[in-house]
Amino acid sequence: MVKFFPGILYAGVAVEAAAIQGSRWPRGSSHVNRAAVDPYSLPSLDVDVSARAEVLRVKREGWQYGPSIAGNTSFYPIGTLADVATKADTDALFTFQNQHSANVGIDKQNAFDAINATGGVKSLGEYHKLYDHQWVITAPEGPYMGMLSNYTSDLLFSMERLSTAPASVARVGANDALLFAVDNAASIAGLSLEQLQAQGRLFVIDYSDQKDLPRSSEFKFGAACQAYFYIHPKSGDFLPLAIKPNVEGSDLVYTPEDEENDWMLAKLMFNLNDVWFTQWFHLAAGHEAAEIVYLAAIRTLSEEHPLMSILHRLMKQCWAMRHSAEERLINVGGPVDQLFPWAGSSAGKYTDALYQSGLASKFRANYLEANLKSRGLLDNAFGPKLKSFPFLEDASLVTSAIRTFMKSFVSSYYPTSNDVTADTELQAWIQEAVPAEIKDFPTTVTNVDGIVDIMTHMCYLVAVQHGVLNSNSPVASTASLPLHPLAFYAPLPTEKGVTDVMQYMPPLAAAVGQISLLAAFNRPQFLDTNQTLSHMFDDADIMARMNPETNNAAATFRAQMDAFSEVVRSRSFDAEGLSQGMPFIWNALDPNRAPYWVTI
Repeated sequence: MVKFFPGILYAGVAVEAAAIQGSRWPRGSSHVNRAAVDPYSLPSLDVDVSARAEVLRVKREGWQYGPSIAGNTSFYPIGTLADVATKADTDALFTFQNQHSANVGIDKQNAFDAINATGGVKSLGEYHKLYDHQWVITAPEGPYMGMLSNYTSDLLFSMERLSTAPASVARVGANDALLFAVDNAASIAGLSLEQLQAQGRLFVIDYSDQKDLPRSSEFKFGAACQAYFYIHPKSGDFLPLAIKPNVEGSDLVYTPEDEENDWMLAKLMFNLNDVWFTQWFHLAAGHEAAEIVYLAAIRTLSEEHPLMSILHRLMKQCWAMRHSAEERLINVGGPVDQLFPWAGSSAGKYTDALYQSGLASKFRANYLEANLKSRGLLDNAFGPKLKSFPFLEDASLVTSAIRTFMKSFVSSYYPTSNDVTADTELQAWIQEAVPAEIKDFPTTVTNVDGIVDIMTHMCYLVAVQHGVLNSNSPVASTASLPLHPLAFYAPLPTEKGVTDVMQYMPPLAAAVGQISLLAAFNRPQFLDTNQTLSHMFDDADIMARMNPETNNAAATFRAQMDAFSEVVRSRSFDAEGLSQGMPFIWNALDPNRAPYWVTI
């Protein structure tokens, strides 16, 4: 009988023990115990190269590329070893989530009872009652400070695109076709739409691809918004210019000069489209893009390879995520069907489109700086620099610290470029991108920087990007009420002149259900624990097998993250009522708050 050792299951990969039997070490050999304590090594430095290769061969046979699940994106692993590991991951997540969901249920009932006792919610300004002293177990902090009190602010609405939901905004190029006209742009911005474009001050987000999504219910509604944002020529603020909802039977364009209710409804319609995009983008760009790189590594890197140990750490429980989505999120009658205007099956297809197009799945194109440059948000020669860019500010600091760790770590194992090219397992990983169908993976890696790029980006995908788009963030920002409803409950208007926005808003049961769903993603119990970003490399078992240089680099990284955590926690509003140029205080990447792994 095959034995699976705790350290292997902890890593999420039940591989080595099965391969050990009858290949490298005989039954009862002391080498079985040594496997978890011997130093990590490159294949050329192994004392028994042929035995290591045989273990890897058996491992590779046990991990095969299977059909994608929860949509048609990256391969999902199958095989004798993969099946054990994926079940272990899924069981672990479901056990945790069952208890967490039970706590959500307690909070949900208490919140519902408390709100009913105060007469319910009768206006947008009363949505704070949904959060006041509620959700004490699963979302105790509620939305970000300022999110409820400043929800009418245009600056808050626009600056979310540069912090909490930064994945879709792009600068309009000088020769790009404009999506729609804004006749009163000059009255709003001091420049016409064409002048804003010519000066590189115009930005766009286009969610028109949501127009024909199959609906989950005839009682729920959504738009398919396109929106312009701009850099104000005097203040330099990043502000909304216009929103075109593309509601069936209407060609309306809303601007800040419209009546308060009309403009508010337009922002709400846009935010629904935005949260739909953001969540399925996060699934494709975070989970599924990282998973296939990890699977290719499992098939090519020995368990004794130093890179493999870091990848296991980053991808803890990763194989559970698509099962969770399939069985508990986008399933028929599940939360998406219940709360969004579009069906759970639509979510799967929307995710597929984001992945297959390459928008979410291209590896190198989605490196932090490369992606921002491609959208005209960083180092752009056309147009003024963004006055404040909180996402870049925080994400670049964390990613830079990760890169510094990786540079020390990788360099310590690869003193020269010849060591890189001589690593047969590493080179096999790079070549494995072809059968794995990884989009835009490096085709060659001949130096330390190439390895550093790959490993840094894997950390970015699972910790930085995921921490911004999912985990603790939606309940605090991109899906918080009243500014971010998940559906509307009356046909959206085809004429301006809305007298009461509340007629479109989720009824109380749906509003509480919305918070419940997002609280299920929240991880308040991880606060200040070893599950957070500060502890990304802080694993005693792994570091016991690493060299001194890597241990020193890990300690430095943790110190840097602890220091940055203090910076984030000291943020407050300035004399203008702003933090990082926003009327809310953002803490998604607090390293002692954000998880270091894709928890859900």
